Amino acid sequence: MIDHISIGITDFERARAFYDAALAPLGYSRLMEFDNAVGYGERRPSFWIGVPEPSPDTPDGYSQPVPGVHVAFVARDRAAVDAFFAAAMAAGGRDNGGPGVRPHYHPDYYAAFVVDPDGNRIEAVCHKSLA
Repeated sequence: MIDHISIGITDFERARAFYDAALAPLGYSRLMEFDNAVGYGERRPSFWIGVPEPSPDTPDGYSQPVPGVHVAFVARDRAAVDAFFAAAMAAGGRDNGGPGVRPHYHPDYYAAFVVDPDGNRIEAVCHKSLA
């Protein structure tokens, strides 16, 4: 059901050091890192921390680390991602990135992003290739 979850942080270096130490005894390590985000897990990142990134959807131009979180749900195929996006938009969600491939994550990362009525960032993602 859950593909990954992300939480907002305010001090990147402090948070990275904290989670490096706290998650190591559980067998989780830093597997991916982008500008101000780090993904932890065993074989692939399923828990992310990150400093909020610029977003045109908010009045101040930034997504806020609290109170909302980011949750990505597993989609069985790309059609399910498309259907998720359409249903979420019809139910009052705000567009935060329509269905499409996000090659900066990996070549088969097909996802859609919405903001729910309470400001949480919700994603549906399919990792399957078309081939």
